[in-house]
Amino acid sequence: MFVFGDSLVDNGNNNKLFSIAKANYFPYGIDFYQGPSGRFSNGKTAVDMWGEMLGLPYLPTFVQSESNVSTVLRGVNYASAAGGVLDETGLLVGGRFSLSQQVMNFKSNMNDLRNEMGPNNLTQYLAKSIALIVLGSNDYLNNYLQPKYYNSSHNYTPQDYADHLLNHYSRQILALHSVGLRKFFLAGLGPLGCAPYYLAQNRTPPGQCVSSVNEIVGLFNVGLKSLVDQLNGNHTGAIFLYGNAYGAIGDMINNPSTYGFQVTNEGCCGIGRNKGKGICFPFSRPCANRDQYIFWDAFHPTQAVNAIFAQRTFSGPTSYCYPINIQQMALK
Repeated sequence: MFVFGDSLVDNGNNNKLFSIAKANYFPYGIDFYQGPSGRFSNGKTAVDMWGEMLGLPYLPTFVQSESNVSTVLRGVNYASAAGGVLDETGLLVGGRFSLSQQVMNFKSNMNDLRNEMGPNNLTQYLAKSIALIVLGSNDYLNNYLQPKYYNSSHNYTPQDYADHLLNHYSRQILALHSVGLRKFFLAGLGPLGCAPYYLAQNRTPPGQCVSSVNEIVGLFNVGLKSLVDQLNGNHTGAIFLYGNAYGAIGDMINNPSTYGFQVTNEGCCGIGRNKGKGICFPFSRPCANRDQYIFWDAFHPTQAVNAIFAQRTFSGPTSYCYPINIQQMALK
């Protein structure tokens, strides 16, 4: 299993980078067996749970795998908080690995593996492996929706920007395909307009999300699902899946009691209106009833939400994972 992504699935790659986008301190990891590890959650990420369902151990970070070929054999997590599809995304927070850099890091690992295993064995190994990609949120949070600091919203309409992102995204996916990966899960974006950060900024009435943000994000999701159809049509022998994060998390927000949630509009830790001022302050005291919250901080979901999303995409219907689910793909 090889993971490419942002803070939703980063498991510690940013710990060694010169960056303000880090989560290697309490209360992050308060419910994780390792404690604060660099995961932007109170506990496990969706990647941790997908790995458990596939019978795989927790993945090493790229930093841990750089000098150890045997570490790479079970898979690697290349995800980086604040990283995006575009190289300039997240520039203000400092060091991070963009998608293109994550792909380069993967290629570096594969060159080492090729020398160890031989090209034929590597081809067979990669054909059975799964690539999980969870990216794009920062291209809005830390780029398009920050007009003071980035020009993208001045240069692109929302539709043109979504197309611009997907063009870059597809090129990097094809780069991974050219190395030998054949099984891909591409997660769509969740309803960013429902995050405490945007609720606080827009002083949204209780029970409502910021529809303008969700509409912009929705354009990317529609395009990504179409891209999955296109990739499946053009690449025989490979499988590409679309994970409907918007639908899965949106349903939890709209029907919280069905899932055991009580608080949908504020973070479990943080400060300010809706606890929406950003990430958790070091050694701050989070809420006690964490499994009843949708959001852990101003941006990131709780472990409870990650567990439901992971299960829905792993073994759920096509409304959550299209055109088949992760479990079905793994068995092919």
